[in-house]
Amino acid sequence: MSKRLRFLISSLVLSVGFIIIQFLEGSLKFPAIGILVLLTGALSVWSFFEGLGKNMTWISLILPMMFTLSVGIFWFLLPASIYTRIPIVIFYSLGIYVLSTTMNIYTVSSLRTIALLRAARGVGFVLTLVTSFLIFDAILSIRQNILITISLVLVSSFLLFLQGFWSINLEKEFDKDVFQMATISSLIMAELSTLIYFWPVTVVVGSLFLTSGGYLLLGLGQAKLEERLFSATIKEYLTVGLIVLIGMFFATRWGG
Repeated sequence: MSKRLRFLISSLVLSVGFIIIQFLEGSLKFPAIGILVLLTGALSVWSFFEGLGKNMTWISLILPMMFTLSVGIFWFLLPASIYTRIPIVIFYSLGIYVLSTTMNIYTVSSLRTIALLRAARGVGFVLTLVTSFLIFDAILSIRQNILITISLVLVSSFLLFLQGFWSINLEKEFDKDVFQMATISSLIMAELSTLIYFWPVTVVVGSLFLTSGGYLLLGLGQAKLEERLFSATIKEYLTVGLIVLIGMFFATRWGG
């Protein structure tokens, strides 16, 4: 069976899983999402098994599983309408197929150089940010106490940064630099989530702010790993960060 067919089958099975969840009782939906996340990991292993080994290539499973988790939780925040549910299923189906293709390129590139790697990194970068936004939106929406909020942002950010930084060098062995950068970046994200917790912004604005922070840290970190961290690159990312911060000031309902 070709890999593309395996990607397609995985996408269809997981999409059907999302549809089935809608017919479950409320108390069963969250455990069902957990099972769907595990199924995503299993299907991902089946889809690009040839590139996996007893090494760091297993990091490639993080983004597909996190993508399923983020879409699954975000799903519950939407109105129970067919006009919102169908587009999300289509979005998820296409997203998981593209992710399978991207992660396959990563695992194959860890064995040999292929021409599509740079394009795959770009796609992976965008889908990492999309996943980040959906997860941050869900975390801020549940409005838990500050310790739970910070912890959830810390853990989710670390996993996303770990796969994002690993995708640059695709090292098979443990890379201390990647681990340290992921740890430091996730700690910064936790600090930003602390700021958001006390800032009177809407959930969407707060999620966009955290996602912008992830964009800045992931972009600069990847540039450093590629040894392309030039002054122009730093200015570009910092400019985006400043624009988002100014925009958040104007979007804040001070005194509300």
